Amino acid sequence: MNQIIDQFLTPFDAERVERLEIFPAKSFVFPWTSDEFFDKMPECVHEEPIELQPLHFGAERYELIVIGYQPWFLSPSLPITALLHSPVFKARVKDTPIVTVIGGRNMWLNSQESVKKLIADAGGRLVGNIPLMDRVSNLVSAVTILHWMLTGRKDRKWGIFPKPGVSEQDIQSASRFGAIVKKAYDSGQYAGLQREIMATGLINIPTDILFIEARAKKLFRIWAKLIKTKGTTPEKRKRLVGFFKYYLLVALFMVAPVLVTVYRVLIAPFAANAIKKKKEYFCGVETKS
Repeated sequence: MNQIIDQFLTPFDAERVERLEIFPAKSFVFPWTSDEFFDKMPECVHEEPIELQPLHFGAERYELIVIGYQPWFLSPSLPITALLHSPVFKARVKDTPIVTVIGGRNMWLNSQESVKKLIADAGGRLVGNIPLMDRVSNLVSAVTILHWMLTGRKDRKWGIFPKPGVSEQDIQSASRFGAIVKKAYDSGQYAGLQREIMATGLINIPTDILFIEARAKKLFRIWAKLIKTKGTTPEKRKRLVGFFKYYLLVALFMVAPVLVTVYRVLIAPFAANAIKKKKEYFCGVETKS
């Protein structure tokens, strides 16, 4: 994420930029262990704030705020959820134009809906969103991202798979988006910013991802509630998290491909207008009424 933000900020005057990196009070392990990563799912899906290291802001008000974040389990990551619930941050968000920059595997729609709401609840104005995703197929990116998370190595697994995460080309493209936002910032006119961002043609929502996200978040909420309510001891929680992990792997690699194929053949051709409207909504910055 830092590489993306580095590129995004290149068009801006460095002396006028205050950059704040947020950290949890209790550091996460990296590389992740499988158990540690999947154990974060219930609180992440329920969007429960965690404790952060103290936040030190250089000003009470800002002309523009850029929030760079990652989605976890179709939700905002735990640190970004905590930031958006922080009273000291919310006080600075009020009446301020905000641009979100997302770096992730390929699913960001549900997490951005949550971020939109949290920004709106704090009185901020979301004026732009730039999601940069891994462009390889869903199954391939699942393999490569697990390789990266569990080994800490951002290289080609077995020398066969592509490198995990957002491509170097897309990371570099962040400076192009930064230039578009800088132009709006200089003029103080943000009304058409998201249209200009989309006009680059660099952002799209694959129909398969739209289909998967519409259903997966509901299932995640069921699992999150089950683990929270029934995992009343460390042993019970670990067992339930293990069940979720294997459920997710089966759903991802065996069930989802079948459902997506059926959707492509039998449903999508007859729902083109509805799909188009959904994509237009998610690519925008407005919240649902």
